[in-house]
Amino acid sequence: MDRVQGGQAQAGRAQEVAASGAADELRDLPGADFFGYEALLSDVERAKLAELRGFLAREVAPYAEEWWNRAEFPAHILPKLAALELSTPVQRGYSNLFAGIVIAEITRADTSLATFFLVHHDLFVESLYEFGSEDQRSRLLADAASLRTTGAFALTEPNHGSDVAGGMETSARRVSGGDEGDYWVLNGAKRWIGNGTFCDYMLVWARDEADGAIRGFIVDATLPGVSRSRIENKIALRTVQNADIVFTDVRVAEADRFAGISSFEDTNELLRGSRIMVAWQAVGQQLAAFDVARQYAVERRQFGRPLAKFQLVQQQLVTMLGNAVASTGMMVRIAQLEDAGAADMPQVALAKSYASARMRETVAMGRSLLGGNGIVTDYRMAKIFADAEAIYTYEGSFEINTLIAGRAVTGVSAIV
Repeated sequence: MDRVQGGQAQAGRAQEVAASGAADELRDLPGADFFGYEALLSDVERAKLAELRGFLAREVAPYAEEWWNRAEFPAHILPKLAALELSTPVQRGYSNLFAGIVIAEITRADTSLATFFLVHHDLFVESLYEFGSEDQRSRLLADAASLRTTGAFALTEPNHGSDVAGGMETSARRVSGGDEGDYWVLNGAKRWIGNGTFCDYMLVWARDEADGAIRGFIVDATLPGVSRSRIENKIALRTVQNADIVFTDVRVAEADRFAGISSFEDTNELLRGSRIMVAWQAVGQQLAAFDVARQYAVERRQFGRPLAKFQLVQQQLVTMLGNAVASTGMMVRIAQLEDAGAADMPQVALAKSYASARMRETVAMGRSLLGGNGIVTDYRMAKIFADAEAIYTYEGSFEINTLIAGRAVTGVSAIV
């Protein structure tokens, strides 16, 4: 028995040495940015990206699986995340390409944290920039941008996802308040609201009972009549605290109605931007899957040699890399169109549809390449594989985005 145990220990040490050598070898190999898209960034942006990567390597990557397994949000890292000063990068003078790569890079480390980031910054904070009144921005923007307060974007409803624009049931009724001023009464329910269990404020969309128009409201989450409950038993984005939210006669001051919103059409710019960022998440997922699969293929030995020496394994890795590179290339062009003010919704829909489809294929190959180890979060791939399903669906499902692009190229709508 002692000899057997000694032999096992020696074999284990040999495997550690081999793995260490494989890791050293990996550092000398090309990265997932195989076509060098990051070279399009400015020197300042590349330096900031390196700072972000250092933060993610220290503060996120070692713990992301544990957060995911426990379905716990790491609120303790928010001050450190805020210190990076990456809230709404374009508002800070960075390019749209850099803003997209930031989301992809955070996703590469942890999809859930990236989802928090884009819901808070690219939907809530960006809404304050785009649609908030001067008073609303002065009251809320500084704290939100620095993560001293957190926000959510409450649009989707229990009975309405893709058709929420026409089917929205949450209502808003304006009431004359006399000496107290006018206020609004909100009734209804929202579902799948990211950050919804802990946010300080939420941007709530409701239909005006008087004229049927869609209005936006900044709602303090602690107001009487607001009820929040976490959605349980998810198999994706477990760290994200999605909520069911019910509004029962919630009184919102006229001063907290979003001044720049008078119809659902006013939200298209926001939704287009958030759809772009979710497409960048699809890129980040593929980068993560490739990272894990390649390292595993180089380090894992079967039949006396590394998996990477098998032809079919190399074919899978190259397909995964090709999918990631092609998806990134499409998103780089979208960023260039954004810079020119020329990115339209059909183009964005095609990008999100294409990138999410390639993502699904890529993470499935990665999960298969890891064999049995691909279904436990210890090896990261199972988490990557599961989280991809959420990206495939939210900010317009694959099918809806496909039909938006299809309508553009045929002139005929298959949606309505």
